[in-house]
Amino acid sequence: MQETTVTDAIHVPDIINGKKVGAFQYLIAFLCGLVMFLDGFDTQAISYMAPLIAREWNLSREMLGLIFSSALTGLMVGYLVLSPLSDRFGHRRILLVSTVTFALFTLATVFAGSATGVIALRFLAGVGLGAAIPSAVALTSEYTPKRLRASFVLAIYCGFSLGFVAAGVAAALLLPVYGWRSLLWVGALAPLVLALVLFFRLPESLEFLVRNGADHNRIWTLLRRVDPDLTKPAEAAGFTTDQEDKRSAVRGIFQSGRGAGTLLLWLVFIINLAEFYALQSWLPTILTNLNYSISTIALATSLTTTGGIVAAFVVGPAMDRLGSYGSLGIVYVGGVIFVALMGSALTRPEWVLLTTAFFAGFCVSGGQKSIIALAAVFYPAPVRSTGVGWALGIGRIGGIGGPWLFGMLLGWHLTPASAFYTASMPMLLAAGAVMFMGRLYRQRGRPAPLED
Repeated sequence: MQETTVTDAIHVPDIINGKKVGAFQYLIAFLCGLVMFLDGFDTQAISYMAPLIAREWNLSREMLGLIFSSALTGLMVGYLVLSPLSDRFGHRRILLVSTVTFALFTLATVFAGSATGVIALRFLAGVGLGAAIPSAVALTSEYTPKRLRASFVLAIYCGFSLGFVAAGVAAALLLPVYGWRSLLWVGALAPLVLALVLFFRLPESLEFLVRNGADHNRIWTLLRRVDPDLTKPAEAAGFTTDQEDKRSAVRGIFQSGRGAGTLLLWLVFIINLAEFYALQSWLPTILTNLNYSISTIALATSLTTTGGIVAAFVVGPAMDRLGSYGSLGIVYVGGVIFVALMGSALTRPEWVLLTTAFFAGFCVSGGQKSIIALAAVFYPAPVRSTGVGWALGIGRIGGIGGPWLFGMLLGWHLTPASAFYTASMPMLLAAGAVMFMGRLYRQRGRPAPLED
């Protein structure tokens, strides 16, 4: 049993890093994974609703494109503008407010009477969700031992992929019978229920409580849930945590030697999201044009998602045990190979296509989960939510531009095979950026700069 004297100043991260993961920490990861699930469900659900919306209101392709991009644009705003509030007001509070906000604007979309209304409400719902995701990553990271942090962040981000799958199942069951608004009902009621669960079961950030001088009994209660063997001293001991950046959170992600790493992370996020959305957006269309059956198209597309889920349980432990930078760099080198191979697999036997789709998803979708985990490891707790949020927000540039650029390649009369060969090359740049980042910070003797 761990004894504590009155004079001890307890360093909270040492308690978390020194204990095995318990039920309390698994609960936090599960709840944060459900927030990620909402992101995946909402992102994919609109692709199933869009044809029905266009048919009902006789919309042009341009207007439909605005509906597609409105929530993604809102997510970017939430990532960039609202994620710093989490470091200032607490991850739990921002998660609750953001989840309810997302739910209410999604519910309001059910009653929208025009495409303009749908666009505006989807944007606002996206802003709410964009504020929640960095907080979920940061809170999971904070309650997870550093030796397992990458694995846990990758695990909760599987919720995003599972949300993709759930959206497809819900669409198949609901749309033919109840119409496109039925998916919005699900997308609104689920986060309202989750918000209630978060209110009663999700703890506040210990980092935030310590920095803001919260009641010692409240901090002790949470620490005892992490380590039941802790003995409370007769008089309240002091608590310490990672050094707080006294500057603004956004400036903090560039300070203390983090500037180069932040820019490199942004570059990798842009490339990875461009590859991910290009693959998800164009693979079904290309396979349709090559006269593959609907079942094969659906299976190939789903295997890219499945590959990303499997990657979480392979790459996460590798990052924790073998090193984050080297493990992720190898994943991106694999991405170069398998995205290029997608081009030749298009005209090969079906099993070759499906196998290649799985491994391309392993590297691209899995790489996206892994780079988020690297960001969570790279940034210290006082600026973690801001660092992850800004990386996700800047990365949306790639998410928006990737499908457009791939379409331009096809528009230049390149064959689909040549387009995939060309699209694989940026993954090599991502691999180089991660490797250089590892070399830069390992030379300083630590995985990420924590203080001046």
